[in-house]
Amino acid sequence: MEIKVIGNDVEGAIKLLKRKIQRDGLLRDLKERRFYEKPSVKTKRKQREAQKRKRKSIRMRSQSRSAGKPS
Repeated sequence: MEIKVIGNDVEGAIKLLKRKIQRDGLLRDLKERRFYEKPSVKTKRKQREAQKRKRKSIRMRSQSRSAGKPS
């Protein structure tokens, strides 16, 4: 990953770096790997996250459908 500093704008380059790291999921991955996680705990966490994503997608779909209908 390479970030170029243009015109001595170091703060802007740092913001861009943070955004790229966030988008790639690097910080989250580092936090997860900080401590050992038992396989059973890991499976349960992944199932919880999948449920959360599913609920969110259903909620977003229902909002977009209701937003498209005229009142």
